[in-house]
Amino acid sequence: MPTVCAVILTYNRCDLLIKCLDSIDRQTRPCDKIIVVDNASTDGTRDVLGQEWESRVTVVALKENVGAAGGFNIGMRCAYRTGSEFVWVMDDDVFTEPDTLERLLAGDTRLKAHGIQAPFLVSNALSPTGLSTNTPDIDLRPNSLAYGAWPVFLRYSLVPVWRSTFVSILLPRSTLSRFGLPIADMFMWGEDMEYTTRITEESPGYLVGDSHVVHVRVLAGAPNIETESDARRISCFYHHKRNQMYMFRRFKKGSPVRHFAHQIRLALKLAGTGRFRKAALVAAGTLHGLVFDPRIESADEI
Repeated sequence: MPTVCAVILTYNRCDLLIKCLDSIDRQTRPCDKIIVVDNASTDGTRDVLGQEWESRVTVVALKENVGAAGGFNIGMRCAYRTGSEFVWVMDDDVFTEPDTLERLLAGDTRLKAHGIQAPFLVSNALSPTGLSTNTPDIDLRPNSLAYGAWPVFLRYSLVPVWRSTFVSILLPRSTLSRFGLPIADMFMWGEDMEYTTRITEESPGYLVGDSHVVHVRVLAGAPNIETESDARRISCFYHHKRNQMYMFRRFKKGSPVRHFAHQIRLALKLAGTGRFRKAALVAAGTLHGLVFDPRIESADEI
């Protein structure tokens, strides 16, 4: 049996974290190790973990909040150092079903039987109301007959994808060894998209349709600066816009020029309606994205 280390990133959501851990603890195929990265929480998370989970999890308590990107970077590095053959990654607001991990591993076994070493496998995420969320992008690369290859494993509930979030993603050790870690300097919003796009440039990852999780997000839907009302989240759109521009430059999945023009139009629209702070964040983040050149760290770095 391959060894699996789960990594859960948390910040000031102790109640959700405990529910997440409870769901992981009920897996039909148990994890061999569980690492919780506490991103400098101030809500008593560490005390609760020490009282209720001390013997079952390893807590990596950070002294300062390094963002989702930094937290996942640290957690995946720690999991890699355990020598585990798989790293299973998620946020604290992801609730798994009892067979979520078993289904992911079964998908990997099925693909290997067909000679495919997938760089990642990801669960099918639903909102609490049953709607699809965090939907990965289907890989549309053609087969040798010039038709889309994506339906070939539908009978096994497997769909090739090229971009995904870190909502219940299973990463083979070989992926971390070859491609390194998420970019810590991205801070938040986009580090998962960058990482999964980077590791699928040669071959796709796979959505495992019968591996299910529920993702309880603070706000449903993708981030949208026009409708965002939470002052704490608004400031994070600087990173969102910077990271978007960087990825257009890095991966060329579309026109960087067109994207830049669209963001400038958005900034002007926001300014024209009196939302000057939002306009400044869009403009500054997008401009920084033109020169942003973050470093990719190896999983083997000390």
